[in-house]
Amino acid sequence: MTCLSTTAWGQSAEPDHRNSLDWQQQVEQLVDFDEEEGGDAWEQQMELLADLHEQKINLATATREDLEQLPFLTAEQVEQICEYLYRYGPMQSLAELAMIESLDNRTRQLLREFVTLPTPRTPTLNPSRREGSRDTLSISHSSAKANHTHLPSEGVGGGYLGGGFLFTARVPFYERRGDQNGYLGYPYRHTLRYTMNLNSHLRFGLVGAQDSGEPFFANRNSLGYDHYSLYAQLRRVGRLKNLVVGHYRLRLGLGLVMNGSMNLGKRAMLDGVGRSMTVITPHSSRMSANYLQGAAATVSLSRDLSLTAFASYRKIDATLHGDTTINTLLTTGYHRTPSEMERKNNAAEWLAGTRLAWRYDRWHAGLTAVANGFDMPLQPTVQPISASQRYREIYPEGKTFGNVSADYGYEGRRLTLSGETAVGKGGGLATLNTLSYRPVPRLRLMAVQRFYSYHYQALHAASFGEGSRVQNESGILVGASWQASRQLQLLAYTDYAYFPWARYQASQSSHATDHLLEMQWQHRQWRFFARYRLRTIEENDHSSSATSENATSLITHTQHRLRLSAGYDFGRLTTRTQLDAALSHKQESSRGWMLGQTIDYRLRRLILSTHLAYFHTDDYDSRLYAYERNLRYAFSFPAYFDHGLHGALYASYTVNRHLSFAAKLTTTHYFDRSTIGTGLQQIDGSTQTDLDLQLSWKL
Repeated sequence: MTCLSTTAWGQSAEPDHRNSLDWQQQVEQLVDFDEEEGGDAWEQQMELLADLHEQKINLATATREDLEQLPFLTAEQVEQICEYLYRYGPMQSLAELAMIESLDNRTRQLLREFVTLPTPRTPTLNPSRREGSRDTLSISHSSAKANHTHLPSEGVGGGYLGGGFLFTARVPFYERRGDQNGYLGYPYRHTLRYTMNLNSHLRFGLVGAQDSGEPFFANRNSLGYDHYSLYAQLRRVGRLKNLVVGHYRLRLGLGLVMNGSMNLGKRAMLDGVGRSMTVITPHSSRMSANYLQGAAATVSLSRDLSLTAFASYRKIDATLHGDTTINTLLTTGYHRTPSEMERKNNAAEWLAGTRLAWRYDRWHAGLTAVANGFDMPLQPTVQPISASQRYREIYPEGKTFGNVSADYGYEGRRLTLSGETAVGKGGGLATLNTLSYRPVPRLRLMAVQRFYSYHYQALHAASFGEGSRVQNESGILVGASWQASRQLQLLAYTDYAYFPWARYQASQSSHATDHLLEMQWQHRQWRFFARYRLRTIEENDHSSSATSENATSLITHTQHRLRLSAGYDFGRLTTRTQLDAALSHKQESSRGWMLGQTIDYRLRRLILSTHLAYFHTDDYDSRLYAYERNLRYAFSFPAYFDHGLHGALYASYTVNRHLSFAAKLTTTHYFDRSTIGTGLQQIDGSTQTDLDLQLSWKL
């Protein structure tokens, strides 16, 4: 479904000068980086968002599928945007987003970072529409058809025509033990990106990535980079809605069978949960795991029916039992040492499937089937298994796997219902059902129920839950989001989860709870943000008073996290002060706090940013995270713990419409240690300093 008819435009991305936060900082407020996914997973998800930010969605030609790529939009918001554009025609200003009642202030500001609205050229009013009404802004279809081919800069995702190169490198001012003896390559990390938008339908790109310590044009990397990603995308040509050839990512339904697209954790997924979708995106990340290689396409069979088919075959990293079975599937992508290089591409995975999606008015449904397997059996467990590793007994085993699911839903102006039920190998069942209701326009009530049997197995699934797997979990979440005024927004939820089988760090069935209260207030140039989160989870008791190693008892691990921030926008200069605090209690209490100050300055082509943070924690359990401005497609989410001072200086300069430079210098000094890291990553010193450099050339 196309949200609105096309028309004649000239490109003019409309920036929001009132928004003092860049998109990375806004996304960071949606995410708690202490969840189980880990730093590499967050980096991969943020790279996907960076690509969406670069290839902005053009609201003049946007489809429902385009908007569904944005993880922070709810199903109701996507529906109302499409309804507004279909009813009233193209927007004349992004300020019109305020007329869509389900879009709160925070979502509107973030959405403006991912969409573009071209400037109209002498519109032809439709005389059949009543003068003075909002409908008179619509442009006649004949005028649109006559001029649409003259768009100078409408890319595949609404971005610019043409393309360019982006080179990023990291230079460390320290030496690790692996650099002296252990790593196969030099200590520099670098990435090369090339993208080209030939027209409004065709896009292709290439990414080459090298991690620190990996060989370059040496060892098994004779072609240069350790990882390459090559893709081509064709969209909206006749009945063909989307086609990606090469490396790609895929999300189907609610993610119970297939989701390699977006998974930013529970807090962020509250916005997108319940959206049944078919999303095919190029894999433009430097990460060398969790993507597919082959082709995927969606074809429109009729106005209400579409068919998606996909196939993939790729080499993967794994640890093996001899040369006959797979012990562990590896997703780090590191090939720095001889042992890591031996595990590179030493197994193979194939995957194929299809999805039939139907949408009529506000109703939608879909059927998905996926089959996948390996060139040798997957056998992650070896008998006997100790009590502390009972969770490995339900890991997927075998050479072939399969999943079938049905998803369903209704998207109304007030009520939104959605769900997916899936069956896996051996009859394991998983179901996720969501409800969202608006009794009044500014109040949204939500409920999320999930049941993931411990027998359910889906190797490429990722969906809503407390754990990192779509397996061995049942639970219920209830919450509310309230736009109390134009300045004040509140969010609260409480979640209960039960794990019937053993899980990591819990050798028997266990429970977990998660409670969150969040406030965002903006008044003129001031912006305030506050979040409090309380989580409890049952884990093994490793104290000397615990029972024998074969029958470990459980105790409750409680975590409190608080964030307070205040920012002021002076125009060219913005400032933000942030306080983070953590209290973790298991057998003993662990406390930590961090105070940070950020100052950003913009002057035409120049952007400067400084960040300084002082942190003091008892240990890793009370670790803390903080956002700081970074280079394009360059993300890192380090955990700050122990006692130290962290500083960063960022600068970017646009020379002309083709050339731009950026650099970032970061340093972390610890007051309570003489070494940083362990093993081959160990630095013999108390300070770690890195310089990141970036060169961008647009064709």
